[in-house]
Amino acid sequence: MTKILVADDESDLEILIRQKFRKQIREQQYQFEFAANGLDALEILSRHSDICIVLSDINMPQMDGLSLLSKLNKDNPLIKAVMVSAYGDMDNIRSAMNKGAFDFVTKPINFGDLEATIEKTISHVNHIKETMIALKENNILKMYVDEEVLHFMDTRVVEDLLTANENIEGTVVFIDICGFTAISEQYKPDMVVGLLNTYFDVMVKEIIAHNGTVDKFIGDCTMAVFKGEYHVDRAIEASLAIREQIAALPAKQNFAPKVSIGLNSGEMIYGNIGSTTLKRLDFTVIGDTVNTAQRLQTIAEQNQILISEQCYEIVKQSFNCRLVGSRSLKNKAKEAIVYEVLH
Repeated sequence: MTKILVADDESDLEILIRQKFRKQIREQQYQFEFAANGLDALEILSRHSDICIVLSDINMPQMDGLSLLSKLNKDNPLIKAVMVSAYGDMDNIRSAMNKGAFDFVTKPINFGDLEATIEKTISHVNHIKETMIALKENNILKMYVDEEVLHFMDTRVVEDLLTANENIEGTVVFIDICGFTAISEQYKPDMVVGLLNTYFDVMVKEIIAHNGTVDKFIGDCTMAVFKGEYHVDRAIEASLAIREQIAALPAKQNFAPKVSIGLNSGEMIYGNIGSTTLKRLDFTVIGDTVNTAQRLQTIAEQNQILISEQCYEIVKQSFNCRLVGSRSLKNKAKEAIVYEVLH
């Protein structure tokens, strides 16, 4: 549902909008809030942080539309404003656009044109949100941005992304290349790095193909996170595909690659972790769920995919698994029941 704020001192406009958009309101596509002036609009925005579009008149008492527009751009940079006014002369249009208006609709209102403008604005807002999520999930903002980038992206948006944290439900996977440390000690750096990048590329393609996110590379290990529907199933499917493809790669320098994989599911903290002093921060997941996955990987043998009992209960109808038994995991008071995914 898209929340839209209408700021206009003409009381009959609310009635017209509720009539013209009754289908969208009934189907919960749009939800409208109404304000009589710019001050009322700001008060409503303070109570409804999920409003993403403002339709505003220019000539209003107490605070006019252009003053409201200036406040919006300063305090709510992700909200897009469409000016709806009888003052459709070029001076007013240019003034509104210079203050950051997304579009301009003149009165008397052509509601077909208004609907098309709202749809276009929603599409633009959604594109911005998707871009922000992509930046966050692909770890593009690994460190605080410099002044040049701040001119491109609004400072508040960047700061919000950098400080955001939340509890998420998901599956974390650790995939280690078995015995690769010995290779790194025996051969030239160019060859070692080339091999490692080849193996990582195989892993990354499968993680992305199963709608997962590469969280980080740790030495010769890859950490991945899966969220959303069937996140455990997708994580296991990606792990099986990676195991198969890595094992099928030709041996280089008498080294035939194999992987060991640990996988766990549950609640994790997702946030920007690191050092503000060094300006090096990564969006990553932390918590007991992550620690358990990593420790399952450390006890996994070549070509083994080990999962927790919690994961097994979720996927036992979908995958062929074998009970490994109770295993002691580092810093865990109780032994964990561990299963191996066969196929």
